[in-house]
Amino acid sequence: MNTFPMLAGTWTDEDGSDAHFQGVAAPTRRLRDVSAPHSTGSLKVGGHQDLLGAGLSASYTGVIAFIAVASEKSFARAADRLGIGRSAVSRSVQKLESQLSTRLFLRNTRSTALTREGELFYDACRPGVDRILLALEEIQDLRDGPPRGQLRVGATRSFGRKVIAPLLGGFREMFPGVAIELVLEDAQFDLVYDVDVAFCDGVMKDSRVIAKKIIPMPILVCAAPSYAGSHGLPASVDDLAMHVCIGDRLASGRLQHWNFCVDGKPLHFAPATTLIFNDPDLTLQAACEGQGLAQVPLYRAREVLREGALVTCLDSFAPDAGGHFICYLDRQQQPKRTRVFIDYMTAQIRSLDCSESNVQKPRALASQEHGATA
Repeated sequence: MNTFPMLAGTWTDEDGSDAHFQGVAAPTRRLRDVSAPHSTGSLKVGGHQDLLGAGLSASYTGVIAFIAVASEKSFARAADRLGIGRSAVSRSVQKLESQLSTRLFLRNTRSTALTREGELFYDACRPGVDRILLALEEIQDLRDGPPRGQLRVGATRSFGRKVIAPLLGGFREMFPGVAIELVLEDAQFDLVYDVDVAFCDGVMKDSRVIAKKIIPMPILVCAAPSYAGSHGLPASVDDLAMHVCIGDRLASGRLQHWNFCVDGKPLHFAPATTLIFNDPDLTLQAACEGQGLAQVPLYRAREVLREGALVTCLDSFAPDAGGHFICYLDRQQQPKRTRVFIDYMTAQIRSLDCSESNVQKPRALASQEHGATA
C-alpha cells in the first residue's frame, strides 16, 4: 500500500468553490484557462473527443479519488486520507464513472467493493499513479531531507509483538518524521492493498514481491522442567505418542503440523493433541506451565529458554531452519521512509540473539532426553 505525498493545497470543485486539503499531492480538479469561458464539457477536435483535454479537465482528480477509495475500501476513509470532504470524493468518482460510462464500485451502507470493471481499471491505473507519487516523493526527499510520511507495516501477531514492536521506539527516535502503523494478522498480507512492508515466516508467492531473508527460523520442541521431571522427555519422534502435545490452530482453520528432519528427510508429523490454541502466545504459556510439549520458533521462546522456564528436546531431529523475511513490492524506487525502515529493521533483527547455539539446557535435565518416557 502506498501513501500519498504529504502536501497541502486546494481542490477546486465544479462550482468554483475551493476545498483546502492536506496529506496528498495537490490534485487540480480542473486546469481552467482564465482567458477562456469556463466549460464542463469535453473538447472536440475534428468532430472527435480530445481524450487528453478531457483527462486534464476531470480525470486526474477522479483517478486519485478512485485509487484512494479502492485502497481504503471506504469513501469516508478515502476522504480522511485525502484531507477533503466525503462529498468531494463521491462527486469525483461519479464524474469519472460517467466519463467512462462504467460503474466502478458496488456501494451499500456496509461496504464498498470494486466491480470487475473497477478491478481492471485499478490494475491499469495503479502503476502510473505509483510512478507519479514516487517521483513526487523523490523530489520531496531531495528537498526536505529526512524521510517522512506514513508507513503501514504488517507482521504475524507473535513476531510483531515479540520482535517488531520493541524495535519501533528506536526507529522513531532516529526518524521522527515517519509515522508507523503496525498491523498484526496471522493471515497473509496484500502488499498492494494492505501494507507497505510485511514480515513473513516464509516467502510470499507473488512475483511482484521482494522477500529478503533477515534471520533463520529454528523450530524447537520445548517443555517445562516440571513436565520433564514428571514425564521425562521424548528421545525420538515416535515417542511423542506417549506425551501430551499442545497444538496450534492456524488462521486457515487447520492444525499446525510439527516439522522434523529424520534421516536427512523432512517429516511432517501430526501429534495427538489434547490442548489446542489459536494464539501462539497461549501455546507457549501452557508449555511454560508444564501442561505439555510444544513446538515453537526459537524467536518466540528465546527469553523463557534463557531463563530456564523451558528446556528443549528432540534437537537432533530439528527441521532445516526456514527463515523470517521482510517483504515489499518489487519497485525500482522506494520512498526514503521505506528504504530506511527496511535497512534499520534488517540490522536490528539480525543483531538479536536468535541462534540455537545460545540455547542452553540445564545439565540436570539434559540427560532426561534419553531417559524415561511416560
